[in-house]
Amino acid sequence: MENHGGRASGSGRRSQAQRDAITVEIGYALCSAAFAAALVFGAVAGPAFVFGLSGGTRHPLVVSGAAVASVLFVVRVVSVLVRFGRGVGAQPSHPGRTSPDS
Repeated sequence: MENHGGRASGSGRRSQAQRDAITVEIGYALCSAAFAAALVFGAVAGPAFVFGLSGGTRHPLVVSGAAVASVLFVVRVVSVLVRFGRGVGAQPSHPGRTSPDS
C-alpha cells in the first residue's frame, strides 16, 4: 500500500526490489570476476614464484598473467551483467508453473 515515493516499473522508475536485484547482481559479477581472475593469475604467474624462476623468466609470466586476468575480469563482469539485463522484466506468464501447457 505504501509507496515510499517510488512508482511502478512500467512508469519509468525502478522499484526497490529491482534496484536491490541490480545491486546484488553487480556484486556477484565483481566478486566472481575477481575470483576467476585471481585463479588465472595464480595459474599463469604462480610457477614463477613457486619454482623461484629468474627475473628474465618471471617478468613475462607475471605480465602475461596480469594481462590474461584483466581481460578475464572484464569479460566475466560484462557477460554476467548482459545475461542479467536480458532477464530483467522477463516474468513468466504463469508464476509457479514450469510447463508452458500448465
